Amino acid sequence: MAASVEELEQRLTVLRARLRESRRAGDSTAGARIRKELREVEAEWEAALDAEESLQGSPAVTPPVQVEQWSPSLPGRGAVPVREQVYQSLTILGAPASPKLISSVYEAFFSESLVATKLASLRRDEERSFAVQGYSRPYYICAAINHDRLTAARGLLAVSVWSLEQRLITPLSPRADFLRHAIGTAEQIQRLGNAGNPPSEAAWRLLRRFALTIPGAYSESSRPDPERVLSAARAEAEVHRGEGSRERIDAARRAREQLSDVQQLFGARELHNALRSGGGVL
Repeated sequence: MAASVEELEQRLTVLRARLRESRRAGDSTAGARIRKELREVEAEWEAALDAEESLQGSPAVTPPVQVEQWSPSLPGRGAVPVREQVYQSLTILGAPASPKLISSVYEAFFSESLVATKLASLRRDEERSFAVQGYSRPYYICAAINHDRLTAARGLLAVSVWSLEQRLITPLSPRADFLRHAIGTAEQIQRLGNAGNPPSEAAWRLLRRFALTIPGAYSESSRPDPERVLSAARAEAEVHRGEGSRERIDAARRAREQLSDVQQLFGARELHNALRSGGGVL
């Protein structure tokens, strides 16, 4: 069955976000692949729109404006797959995050809910899929990687198009990633406001939670000022930027040298698991 205009518009939104992320990661190969898919979906959108007009006899509709924001799913038009919900939330946050935060972000910016318990087996399912299909998908929901043992960081999800450096967890990562989450949330609220789509109260509550623990970000007004949050979060992030960079660079180099493609996305196996499955001994 051919996709509807609304479904294709949602796909276009997702592809544009993926393209933005690939450019941030400096991945020209992924960028070229996404641009090709974007052109194909745009052609499908045009064809679907023409077909809809021919059936309804309606006047031409202006193509959607390419605004860098997420368009909430329309009620009653089918649920968005869990992996795509997670991808959309992580793209807003811009750094590895827990299922609980991912769920909160999705519910704040989209019309559907995301039950955090549904994410329990997602990473394992994605790893199995990658082992079979390789890079055939535009992205995978993968693991954050511990910088020392190069194993999967417990309870943290990431996106495969991010660089290894972006997915690594160092001693300074909890605070640095928190600031990145705050920046991503504030930027998304700004995008929605600029596009004439008022953010939900849940989005404002989420931004307030971030602002409360960032020096200079919080005010006593009923709603936090996104620009104030951005300024304060970016200022603190700049202080942390150089402190963990060498650690991340060294860990990323070791990971690329020592790990397979699967392990670079989903982490090396814990030692006791490797011994148990391989029958090895110390």
